[in-house]
Amino acid sequence: MKQKLLIIAGPTAVGKTNISVRVAEKLYGEIISADSAQVYKYMDIGTAKITKEEMKGIKHYMLDLLYPNETFSAALFKEKAERYINDITARGKLPIIVGGTGLYINSLLNNFEFTDSIIDNEYRNELKRIANEKGNKYVHEMLKGIDDVSYNKLHPNDLKRVIRALEVYKNTGKPITYFQALSKQQPCKYDFCYIGLNMNREKLYKRIEDRVDKMIEAGLVREVEKLLEMGYNKGHTALQALGYKEIIDYLHNKYSLDEAIKTLKKNTRNYAKRQLTWFRNDNRIFWLHVDNYYSMEILVENIIRYAAGKISLI
Repeated sequence: MKQKLLIIAGPTAVGKTNISVRVAEKLYGEIISADSAQVYKYMDIGTAKITKEEMKGIKHYMLDLLYPNETFSAALFKEKAERYINDITARGKLPIIVGGTGLYINSLLNNFEFTDSIIDNEYRNELKRIANEKGNKYVHEMLKGIDDVSYNKLHPNDLKRVIRALEVYKNTGKPITYFQALSKQQPCKYDFCYIGLNMNREKLYKRIEDRVDKMIEAGLVREVEKLLEMGYNKGHTALQALGYKEIIDYLHNKYSLDEAIKTLKKNTRNYAKRQLTWFRNDNRIFWLHVDNYYSMEILVENIIRYAAGKISLI
């Protein structure tokens, strides 16, 4: 029998953390984070990482795994998540994937192999140097004509994935989308239910702005200062994350704190937009609009009811 898997995805600030904990309490579940920034230690405020109190006793995985100077990828996520899923299932509990990094979720559902053996650090560093000198857009343009699908899908500032697509093409002569298409032909090994959370755009943007203000009040600037004092810098992939690159620019006197906050809010809104574009292209997702429900309890019950019917949980 296929292992059962519940996925709760959606844009940043839509409420995935709180909702997923409540669902996990009801379904005897444990949560695997699918967030590309929360895997890093010392990065708590800027990533809106769940606290011990907020977990309410529900086990969470894929948090605080790496130091900020280490690299993480969809391939590594898949490898670790599969182990966690096996362990959670073996103990009679339900694995629940929660997050906004769609590529990580797809690595599980689409059987991505990611041509794991292809690692070309020299070429990666060359592309990073080019990006620093000529800008992310220049590197993004290198995809044009060799991988038009990735070129059209990836934002120029999504440098990590742009570089990965170029790296795969350089070493195989085929676009990464070719390997992704092959993987989709293989049946998924999980019996899964895929829930997408969304809300009115104006409300979502207001939540994003409120969240940024709370991060500043909670000490985001000091968190970034500590990371810099520990020897980490903007050259590390982790510190390219939202909330960190903007505050580093402020600390390096690129602009004022008010301007940094304004930029962070704008960048986060744009990120949420890109997340929604990604998820909307996946017709496996059953969408629920958070603001259509009078209470959290009713929303949670609807998620459970749909999941129970989809993957026979009850």
